[in-house]
Amino acid sequence: MKKLIYIANARIPTEKAHGIQIMQMCQSFALCDANDTNLHANDTNKIEVELVIPRRLNPIKQDPFDYYGVRRNFKITKLPTLDLITFGLGSFGFFVETITFLISSAIYLFFRRYDILYTREWLAGLFFKNIALEIHSLPAKPNFLQQKIWKRAKALLVLTSFIKNDLVKFGVPENKILILPDAVDLAKFDIKISKAEARKKLGLPQEKKIVLYTGQLFEWKGIDILTKAAELFQDVEFYIVGGNLPKAKKKTNLHFVGQKPYSEIPLWLRAADVLVLPNKKGSKISEEYTSPLKLFEYMASGRPIVASQLPSLQEILTDQEAEFFMPNDSTDLARAIKKILEDSQLASKISQSALQKVQNYTWQSRALRALDKFL
Repeated sequence: MKKLIYIANARIPTEKAHGIQIMQMCQSFALCDANDTNLHANDTNKIEVELVIPRRLNPIKQDPFDYYGVRRNFKITKLPTLDLITFGLGSFGFFVETITFLISSAIYLFFRRYDILYTREWLAGLFFKNIALEIHSLPAKPNFLQQKIWKRAKALLVLTSFIKNDLVKFGVPENKILILPDAVDLAKFDIKISKAEARKKLGLPQEKKIVLYTGQLFEWKGIDILTKAAELFQDVEFYIVGGNLPKAKKKTNLHFVGQKPYSEIPLWLRAADVLVLPNKKGSKISEEYTSPLKLFEYMASGRPIVASQLPSLQEILTDQEAEFFMPNDSTDLARAIKKILEDSQLASKISQSALQKVQNYTWQSRALRALDKFL
């Protein structure tokens, strides 16, 4: 039996998307076969997985396995850390917390045997050799230490071809890098209820057309573009699920419903008529580095997608799976939404095409590809 340690400097559970990804990857690694990465594991050659995270104050008290709806087929270990993040000390607090957590991890693992060390923390390269490092973004000007850690890592797993190309420009050998977009748990989003039933469960209007966005409200995600587009409709309701609730406003067709349990998201997607990815241009993360979890969840839901015409999104989507609009253009976003709402044949066509394509983007296949790179 091989042992995989996943070091994640993250508050688990968390309302942010990286918690989903970390827990899903741990579950999927534990389902893999250590001797044949094309097969599922049996009891004799399965991979033993341990997720190592910091012990931090957490407003979410729910059990992580229940919160994310994943199997209890791996172990979670919490290690001591100096949690200055809780006290609002910003980037300095995060740096101190990260270093103290990695020191705890190094002490903890010094006395334990493992075969694979997997992480999203580049600073782990200061404490460990031969790490498999998952990279989700790059600094504009990486320092010497970052470049050295990238080059000495056993493997680099990146979300998009753009991250890979930039790493190669920084001198990282191309054969060390694997492009590994995000994924989805198909079973979670293949719920056997109708749109009407989903709306009833959520208390949503049955007779209205509903446009939906799920996720965080960071500026580059384009929520301001979506809200401006909503103003151009009278008989369509817009719902934004995720992030913090803004100050109360007069009654409009725009509804911020705040953070919802992850287990509830499939219901929201099923209740919608259109799902929107309004990412903005002008940000490297948005244009080239992101591989949004919501993209794959949208695809798995069987609902039509309207998306910004950005290189990062078009690495996965074509005009066979989505209706594109010009980024940062609320009027063109409104046009694309209207087109989908008025053309049921087009809506059905792109929904089914997206559902078919997303079958290739499961967490299990992602874990298998990762293992095939560095096992």
